[in-house]
Amino acid sequence: MDLYQPLDFFELDDLFTEEERMVRDTVRAWVSERFLPGIMEHFEAGTFPMDLVPELAELGVFGPTTPEEYGGAGLNSVAYGLICQELERGDSGLRSFVSVQGSLVMWPIFAYGSEEQKRRWLPALAAGKAIGCFGLTEPDAGSNPGGMRTTGRRAGGDWILDGRKMWITNGTVSDVSVVWARTDEGIRGFLVEKGAKGFSAPEQKHKWSLRASVTSELVLEDVRVPDSARLPGAEGLKAPLSCLTQARYGIAWGAIGAATACFDEALRYSKERIVFDKPLAAYQIPQTKFADMATRITHGQLLAWRLGRMKDDGRLNPSQVSMAKRYNVHLGLDVARICRDILGANGISLEYQVGRHMLNLESVITYEGTHDIHTLAVGAELTGIPAFR
Repeated sequence: MDLYQPLDFFELDDLFTEEERMVRDTVRAWVSERFLPGIMEHFEAGTFPMDLVPELAELGVFGPTTPEEYGGAGLNSVAYGLICQELERGDSGLRSFVSVQGSLVMWPIFAYGSEEQKRRWLPALAAGKAIGCFGLTEPDAGSNPGGMRTTGRRAGGDWILDGRKMWITNGTVSDVSVVWARTDEGIRGFLVEKGAKGFSAPEQKHKWSLRASVTSELVLEDVRVPDSARLPGAEGLKAPLSCLTQARYGIAWGAIGAATACFDEALRYSKERIVFDKPLAAYQIPQTKFADMATRITHGQLLAWRLGRMKDDGRLNPSQVSMAKRYNVHLGLDVARICRDILGANGISLEYQVGRHMLNLESVITYEGTHDIHTLAVGAELTGIPAFR
């Protein structure tokens, strides 16, 4: 039985609409009842529960901000953020699966795709009948996506794609991959379908983080795709970076979910664990830790809420997303580490959540922009002087 009691020290529920709370509570209940009972086994086995994909689709969490005419739920950004928060309360791998599907596959198709591409792919992706992935990161091009070596060249009415992508969530199980390549016309995006000749997506194994997530390499060897597979509205590096802004927004919320899961578990544990004839929670050092963690989590909750409202108002800029992703993931990782310590030896057991969240967040703080890169993004916005080189 999941006894989760979310931290809401400043009664932030008052800031959400009735619909936003309803969406959050529906996803929260599903995570508790359907996902959490099996996550320990999946994390240990290094597998993702693909059998739950139809249920996720039924919940409407795949591309929930996509308009209803394309199969989405037409929700606002705050509701989507709350979805990410509750999914990552379950596991970062679960939020990653959903985030990639919606923010990194459905969003670029909606934003940059042709009407034919939208009609073909968006309803199928929203219904979970098709799975997608986002191919940008390469072995030698992580923080510098402009250094990508994957190429695309015209061949009559087609394109020939060559290159490799690394650390691609969902790649092995995807039906369509959004692949970014350098062409004579600049950086362009292409929809590469599963089974295309010369295209493969071997799974990357031997991970100690994000184990309940499919991580893959994408290999493109003279892969021929028609010009109709090109995203016509995606021109230049700005296009894939705009997709990452969408995904980073969800991460800022998701990290709060992981942090509150750890906080709640450690708080309950400290009240039950007897040390020198009284509960661990009765001592000053644990209480100091809980006060500090609650304060930082509350900061993160307010930051995510404000970010969502600005996004819905159309006033968001990427550096604000960088600040939220940077701060919230860092606090999530710190909270997970402190809670792991509070649980003592039990903190390394998969019978508890904190160690799993701690390991996962070591990946989340790195992917879709490392902590340091987001620091420089915020610094550049504040000073007007880019320090990336």
